[in-house]
Amino acid sequence: MDDNGEQLGIMNARDAQKIATERELDLVEVAPNGRPPVCRIMDYGKHKYEQSKRDKVAKKKQKVVTIKEVRMSPKIDEHDFDVKLRNAEKFLRSGDKVKVTVRFRGREIVHSDLARKKLAQMANRVNEVGTVERPPKLEGRNMIMILLPKAETVKTEGKKTADAIQASNLAREN
Repeated sequence: MDDNGEQLGIMNARDAQKIATERELDLVEVAPNGRPPVCRIMDYGKHKYEQSKRDKVAKKKQKVVTIKEVRMSPKIDEHDFDVKLRNAEKFLRSGDKVKVTVRFRGREIVHSDLARKKLAQMANRVNEVGTVERPPKLEGRNMIMILLPKAETVKTEGKKTADAIQASNLAREN
């Protein structure tokens, strides 16, 4: 294929290289496993530059998901649990995953059912803003559950934040 995308047909490598040299372009092998192998005549430097620009744009559009952790014990008090719950909801609204960890000390590990109930309670209470990505699982002396933010919650929270900023700017101007 030539630089305009037109097929030049099947030819040997020397002839293709000669055509590329005459046009002051490069001969690039596009599909080496094809029968016959497919080559293209192009400006390779320009191609690499355009590829790097596409990669940069794709990287900018990518969102990095961070994992925030909320730790508690299986004997956590109700008010302390509510504080941990509010933190988890705040993290989920901002678009972060939440790793909820229940740490066992001493003989508390015998009562892993209490921790499982606390984690289930946490999952039920945050179901508006998040879903369970990984159910509770005992790993060593910790029981871990991972919560994932719901996509529509993150979008609406971002919109509310933008609206709040705009409203505060209008208030300052008046």
